[in-house]
Amino acid sequence: MIFKSPHPDVTIPDVSVPEFVLRHSRRLADKPAIIEAATGRTLTYGELDRSARTLAAGLTARGFVKGDVLAIYSPNVPEYAVILLAAGMLGGICTTANPLYTPGELARQLSDSKARFLFTVGPFLDKANDAVSDSEVEEVFVIGDDDGATPFSALMQNDGTPPLVAISPAEDLAVLPYSSGTTGFPKGVMLTHRNIVTNLCQCEGMESFEGVEEHDTVLGVLPFFHIYGMVVVLQLTLARGATLITMPRFDMEEFLGAVQKYKITIAPLVPPIVLGLAKHPVVDNYDLSSLRFVLSGAAPLSDSLAQEAGERIGCRLAQGYGMTEASPVTHLSPTTFPNYKVGSLGMPVPNTEVTIVDTESGGPVEQGESGEIWIRGPQIMKGYMGRADATAESIDAEGWYRTGDIGYVDEDGYFFAVDRLKELIKFKGMQVAPAELEALLLTHPAIADAAVIPVPDLEAGELPKAYVVLRADQRLDADSLMDFVATQVAPHKRIRLVEFVDQIPKSASGKILRRVLIDQDRARANS
Repeated sequence: MIFKSPHPDVTIPDVSVPEFVLRHSRRLADKPAIIEAATGRTLTYGELDRSARTLAAGLTARGFVKGDVLAIYSPNVPEYAVILLAAGMLGGICTTANPLYTPGELARQLSDSKARFLFTVGPFLDKANDAVSDSEVEEVFVIGDDDGATPFSALMQNDGTPPLVAISPAEDLAVLPYSSGTTGFPKGVMLTHRNIVTNLCQCEGMESFEGVEEHDTVLGVLPFFHIYGMVVVLQLTLARGATLITMPRFDMEEFLGAVQKYKITIAPLVPPIVLGLAKHPVVDNYDLSSLRFVLSGAAPLSDSLAQEAGERIGCRLAQGYGMTEASPVTHLSPTTFPNYKVGSLGMPVPNTEVTIVDTESGGPVEQGESGEIWIRGPQIMKGYMGRADATAESIDAEGWYRTGDIGYVDEDGYFFAVDRLKELIKFKGMQVAPAELEALLLTHPAIADAAVIPVPDLEAGELPKAYVVLRADQRLDADSLMDFVATQVAPHKRIRLVEFVDQIPKSASGKILRRVLIDQDRARANS
């Protein structure tokens, strides 16, 4: 059975991402588009448009052409939007990297994406330069005036007239974020201009969802390198003509202070922040009355937590569902429907088909029964860069993307997620690939074998737990092992729990049976 949106399909314009995102820039030239929360530094819509065009001209003078890749290794700053838009105007591709990546992790992404340029900020410059030494990056640009790289301002010394570049929205890539998909190491997700514009139009076309309007002020605390922050927060806010307040990192009091100071009306968040809104005592010290809507995404949010947080701050709260491979939104909560179900993933957005299939037979299940969620629509990625095998494993011949999430749809058409078939771990909404951590663990001279699984956690959603087999006559304690991993990965990838075992369960072909470990761990937790 195929399920569709409660709303009609929308028409997708044949335009590039910058054309769509900046469509109101002339009419709203004097209106603040982006405000930096800590400093009040502001870019109006007119300044944003001019800055993007000026940067595009500066990149052209450096030899950047259609199809080239540039990387952004930065927290949320107003220049993030300028770089994304400038690259898009030239038919270039942005690959966005987690600013908490170690030099080794960043170097792998730079090399895999074949990035020519790298943009960063002063505090990250040392790590950026270390990473570049192991890549093909030709030049590093730093936002600010720090020594050790070319200042961002050097690209802005021109007449602001970039070349006109012919862009095929359906074929040309706009961004290359990295995702582990359903398993394995991070892979470059090829998203075209059409993919992104489609998803922005789908969000607008979900008429029952209380989305962004021109009068709104939206909080930009979720990282822009992540597809949720990049599209749902940054690009959708600008495409709707609203004002975006950027924050470089999350701190509970700074977050609450920004909501109060700038009278935030919409706050896109993740479950750990929602948990803070429900439980943290400092929340009562701030005026959050301007909030009219909180959207939670990137990881499941329980019905009880959503209700508790919403009641405490006096604000409507709802969920969305999606993934990097879907640009990212596939479901949104119909918040204007009577008694909409807060704990659900919502309903499909327009132009999207969803089916639930049996994990063994691949055939459809009855409504109300659980199975793997499959999705088809024009927002689904072009594929994984350089990984035809992984693309074929995730998208079938009929265009269905296998999400790896187990869920069901109830009698009212609301979707719910109940488990994860895929091996990916979600720590505070961030992806952690077990295979990546397992490969790292096996480099330790005391370790003979290892497996990593997710363990449920109220605050983080899931914690990475390592099962480790030591080599004969070797000794290693849990703290030392966790320290070994922590020095080589971003904070969200750190091993949080360790169990030493005699062997790792595997199939006849040698594949780690993580599900066996997960079931054993859950059984012990429930006993």
